[in-house]
Amino acid sequence: MANVELILLQRVEHLGQMGEVVKVKPGYARNFLLPEAKAVRATKQNRERFERERVQLEAQNLKRREEAELIAERVHGLTVTLIRQASEAGSLYGSVSARDITVACVEAGLTIERSQVRLGHPIKSLGLSSVRVALHPEVVIPVTVNVARTVEEAEKQMRGEAITRDEEPEEVTDSEAELDVAVSAEPE
Repeated sequence: MANVELILLQRVEHLGQMGEVVKVKPGYARNFLLPEAKAVRATKQNRERFERERVQLEAQNLKRREEAELIAERVHGLTVTLIRQASEAGSLYGSVSARDITVACVEAGLTIERSQVRLGHPIKSLGLSSVRVALHPEVVIPVTVNVARTVEEAEKQMRGEAITRDEEPEEVTDSEAELDVAVSAEPE
């Protein structure tokens, strides 16, 4: 199949800037760019319409970017904590996905959609991870995700302490203590 020509209505990461005419695969156009209103087909009528509305579209884009920058300043350095079950080695039983991060961000006061979370791969171990959140195509903020087994463990991780489980001394019962005394009292 031949590529489809589109006019971008906003900046699309790894594709182009607003107003550029790009060629993409039909599925990408049909399933993402067109339904999300990120682009229109590059017909003669759409090109003319875009040129007439270019100033208005750029003004709208600028306004949305400024709003996103204000939000980015307000939530700069956001850290969310997720409590998960994990093995002693620190591997999670399951993983942390974009949906989990979205829910945690909303609870922390940053209203975002799951599609705004740029997670290269699911988080599968305990610790601190930096995740990118796109508030606008041109405004991306880092959010620190703290994955721990308990709240205390999460606090330790935030302070930079190791989270290895310390072996607790075993409690010795009275009968075991008497047995130890009896064994050590026997002559050799």
